[in-house]
Amino acid sequence: MADAVTVDEINPGDHACLTFTDPDERLDLVAEFVADGLHRGQRVICFTDALTPDELAEELAMREVATVAAIGRGQLTLYASQDAPAVHGGATAERMVALIAQERHQAARRGLPGLRVSADMCWAGRPIALDQLVAFEQQAASLFTDGRLTAICQYDRETFDSVTLAFATDAHHKTVAALAYHDTPLLRICRQHRPPGVRIAGEMDYTHLQPLQQALTEALRLDDNIHLNLVKLRFIDVTAATTIVKAAAALPAGRRMVVSCPSAVAAVIDAVGAEHVPQLALQRQS
Repeated sequence: MADAVTVDEINPGDHACLTFTDPDERLDLVAEFVADGLHRGQRVICFTDALTPDELAEELAMREVATVAAIGRGQLTLYASQDAPAVHGGATAERMVALIAQERHQAARRGLPGLRVSADMCWAGRPIALDQLVAFEQQAASLFTDGRLTAICQYDRETFDSVTLAFATDAHHKTVAALAYHDTPLLRICRQHRPPGVRIAGEMDYTHLQPLQQALTEALRLDDNIHLNLVKLRFIDVTAATTIVKAAAALPAGRRMVVSCPSAVAAVIDAVGAEHVPQLALQRQS
């Protein structure tokens, strides 16, 4: 059974699986994975399908990954999964595996500490490509033997059926997920890596103060400036909004809390005194 880890617990040589429903949460984890590889001096490749390479580059840059500089110096390359260069073989799975093997070898020859791969597996969700999924995961598994390759394969739960998702999980050493402080159909509160802080989606009221305070306390401990992502929060009551404003007011001089949220949520936060807290910056999203 695969070990469950957070993205910052991924180690060189790990072959991890990320199953997701929220594309933004996936991009947050991918951005952290890519940024960590760049920081380590590794060669980083991203295979993308749901987004074009240009769109993925923009999303990574928005999450504070130095995308342009890394691409410019040849440390980072983004490929559309089905357009991966043909080292040999014609099918998508064969091309991807062959390219990974070649890049792994070249990274070793250049004296780099390893190769890091982010693979959006949506291409394998198409009926004609499902048989290639098994081939890709089986062939790729042989490349992790010496610890020089690290990879996260991403599977959208809206694209793949439960049987395929179970196979994907079993085919990897580890599974990756965001650190969740609260996760129900009504509300999800989890760690956000880039920019660092907390992501909250759904509907939040006074009954959720304990996980909200836990998430804010953790962010205060880990991060100088806190980014509270409420873009997908549909409702907040006065009590929860007051908790956020009080947390911001308690920040020492020089530290800030940036809150991104819909206008309706911003109105509630404003109503409980946000404008009187200089450490709090509200960013209204349309």
